[in-house]
Amino acid sequence: MHDLPRSFKLATIWLLLGLALFLAVQAWQHRQAQTRFMSTGGMIEIVRAPDGHYHWPGRINGRDVEFLIDTGATGTAMSLDMARELGLPELGNVRSTTAGGLVTGTVVRADVELQGGVAAQGLRIVALPGLGDKPLLGMDVLGRLRWSQDRGVLKIDSRNAAR
Repeated sequence: MHDLPRSFKLATIWLLLGLALFLAVQAWQHRQAQTRFMSTGGMIEIVRAPDGHYHWPGRINGRDVEFLIDTGATGTAMSLDMARELGLPELGNVRSTTAGGLVTGTVVRADVELQGGVAAQGLRIVALPGLGDKPLLGMDVLGRLRWSQDRGVLKIDSRNAAR
């Protein structure tokens, strides 16, 4: 039997080291994602994600979603595709100014539930074409809450939230 060539052995070692590093990074990212949202006794803490945004897990009409918190948005928004998949009632059209410019969206109504006990029943949401799979949580919901931001942590007091 011939021994394997030295270059094959080195390549195998490097591939195994690369795989181990990849798996370690994946495990670290999963663990970070698990600790970004904490809720105890009506106090919610959301740690800023590596993308620089705050993400709040929740539901729209029972469907699990991850909201992107947008303190610069007047209202909550979602993709038009998602609104139609959920069969949300369309209330009419509206023109909205977004970071990408002026767009025409559709106003829909939905029940929103956020982890930590915050809910908004019958919330008017603007459904925008091409928005993506993460709905934006705007000041129409955030304005009902007492919150502060410090060192990459968004702290929300949901104990007196208007529903």
